[in-house]
Amino acid sequence: MKADVVVLGAGIVGVSIALHLQARGRDVVLLDRREPGMETSFGNAGLIERSSVIPYAFPRDIRLLLSYAFNRRTEVRYQPLFLPQIAAWLARYWWHSSPQRLAQAAAHMLPLIERSVVEHDELAQVAQVDHLFRRTGWIECLRSPAWLARAQADADKLKPYGLRYRVLDQQDLAAQEPHLKPIMAGAIHWLDPVTVSDPGAVVSGYAALFVQRGGRLLRGDALTLAKRETSWTVDTEAGQLQAREAVIALGPWSGDLLKPLGYRVPVAVKRGYHQHFKAHDSATLTHPVVDVENGFVLSPMTNGIRLTTGVELARRDGRASPVQMTKARIQAAQMLNLGEPVEKTPWMGARPCLPDMLPVIGAAYRHRGLWMAFGHAHHGFTLGPVTGKLVADLMTGQDPGFDAAPYDVKRFGRA
Repeated sequence: MKADVVVLGAGIVGVSIALHLQARGRDVVLLDRREPGMETSFGNAGLIERSSVIPYAFPRDIRLLLSYAFNRRTEVRYQPLFLPQIAAWLARYWWHSSPQRLAQAAAHMLPLIERSVVEHDELAQVAQVDHLFRRTGWIECLRSPAWLARAQADADKLKPYGLRYRVLDQQDLAAQEPHLKPIMAGAIHWLDPVTVSDPGAVVSGYAALFVQRGGRLLRGDALTLAKRETSWTVDTEAGQLQAREAVIALGPWSGDLLKPLGYRVPVAVKRGYHQHFKAHDSATLTHPVVDVENGFVLSPMTNGIRLTTGVELARRDGRASPVQMTKARIQAAQMLNLGEPVEKTPWMGARPCLPDMLPVIGAAYRHRGLWMAFGHAHHGFTLGPVTGKLVADLMTGQDPGFDAAPYDVKRFGRA
């Protein structure tokens, strides 16, 4: 089998790349070991986060860091035996999170964040999944007056970006979400983000559009990718595929393929969990709501109320731990009456992260015809379509309208 391009990874990033290259006239094969959207793209809170113009930085507050050190908080937990393995990476993350470097990272990410909703909208309409999209924003809930004041101050700092938001007192919050228990001091209602009721179905819908337009979706092992003179080969269930160009969009597995090819990219993962719950006594939500102090999200989804946890630092393929979800479920029940869980066990996934809080997007420097797109951390679902457009622009020599150099893999040095 032959193709112009093979895209490795059928998450939101890979599917979006395949669609945009297909629209430029390329013969594209999309390869994954599973069905589209069943890995990291499946497990998020369903936010297209237009308001997240500042990346998630390593905390600099010494009191907060000390509380994390005791490993008792819900929003960030770590497995003690894993901590030495990621210590060097965390040190780099901390270094890049200084105020000056964080501002630089935010400036580099802004062209992608600004286009996130628009690019999703264009795909969603054509793929006929726009019924899964909600344009009511999401609500950031604060339990204490001190946290509310801090959140309002942080929101005010974002006014230069033109973001729309409302500060809600207890009565306003009750009007927006009448089934929430009155334990919050108030909230920030972010109006620009779009949310979806089934992230996995959105990715599946985009993949179905790719196939409908003549694209090939194949099962196979991305780790069999090999360079053969002027082309790339990879093994699939339908036989060996040969393509002139290859795109690595494997999320947290990207490093597994890149290391044998001679690239040392510091990909780490932040694991996370989700589980759906039935509505108890018709207690439901109309917006995703975030408990800021405890780092979890409650989102109304097709399958029920999805409880999505914060960050767990642990081996990507290590055994799941019940601790974070158990603590989050107890705290979530203080906010909303949750019914029985829909699934027997929580889903677990891994967010691919880089220490400078920027993704890797662009051409490989050691191999002609090899491209990369991964490392979107908490914003993979948000940035999938805009990343797809950027990769297609770069591969076809078109001007994306902004500088893509900050995403180049060469920033980590040449191995």
